[in-house]
Amino acid sequence: MKSIFWKKLKKPIMALAPMSGVTDEAFRKMLLRFGRPDVFWTEFVPVEGLFSKGRKNILPDLEFISKEHPIVAQIFGSTPELFEKTAKLVRKLGFDGVDINMGCPNRDVEKTGAGASLIKNKDLAREIIRSTKKGAGDMPVSVKTRLGYLKSDVEWIEFLLKENLAALIIHFRTRKDLFKVPAHWELAKKIVKLRDTYSPETLLIGNGGVKTLAQAHNLFKETGFDGIMAGKGVLKNPWFFSERTPDIKERMAAVIEHAKIFEKLHKRNVSRGDKRFENFNVLKKYFCSYVVQFRGAKELRERLLRANNIKETQKIIRDFLK
Repeated sequence: MKSIFWKKLKKPIMALAPMSGVTDEAFRKMLLRFGRPDVFWTEFVPVEGLFSKGRKNILPDLEFISKEHPIVAQIFGSTPELFEKTAKLVRKLGFDGVDINMGCPNRDVEKTGAGASLIKNKDLAREIIRSTKKGAGDMPVSVKTRLGYLKSDVEWIEFLLKENLAALIIHFRTRKDLFKVPAHWELAKKIVKLRDTYSPETLLIGNGGVKTLAQAHNLFKETGFDGIMAGKGVLKNPWFFSERTPDIKERMAAVIEHAKIFEKLHKRNVSRGDKRFENFNVLKKYFCSYVVQFRGAKELRERLLRANNIKETQKIIRDFLK
């Protein structure tokens, strides 16, 4: 098994968690400006959708620029042969790795036999991993999962390690936990021992409740994992990986820049027949990331959330800065 880019990364490896509706191309471009992670992840992409009539609406999720390397494409589904075809596509598109989602707790995803439901179906999970590896060739394959379904499941982690993955990303909560309880980082050292026993070459990346870069570094030291992945902590603070505290002007400039990038990508996608980003409201969740930690932030957020387009957004910010 060739791990290629994974083995070239210095530890601790700091990664961006794949978040549906968040880690899109526009947001990743903003992180290149603020302070980037060691590894980028895309939003998760359905393998079934990539080989359906809706293909043209999904392919934009797999677009990236060269500055984002190394970048991993995350895929999900329940049809092994389509994982093989998708891995070939991902490799052709120039990604550095492909990651299989085996932890998403979304009910609609689980109903299809994908995401966290695979924790209960080792036979299908095995078939999916091996099909993905077949399609990936020398491109490294990883899996992102949870500790277990209803409770922490050592056998599930052992099973995955025995598949000799390039990396195993573990969200330290179970499917039942969702995001309601603190992440069970106390189990990390036990998992490190399992890794050392079953697959010493597999890198371990931990995820769950990471709010700051300082916390991520502490978890790296305490757990013995090779790296840490952050998700919501980055959404709440896009300067997460640089550990900088931007001033008000920089925050306002970020709102406008993100809106411009969003608009540009929107026009490109619409020209291809993809209208998912036609609604300006898709962008507004990021306003709550930028407009914080200064007097008047709450009132400004409320005004920005009522904006209908980039022109209105710019005017609101100009008026505020005056």
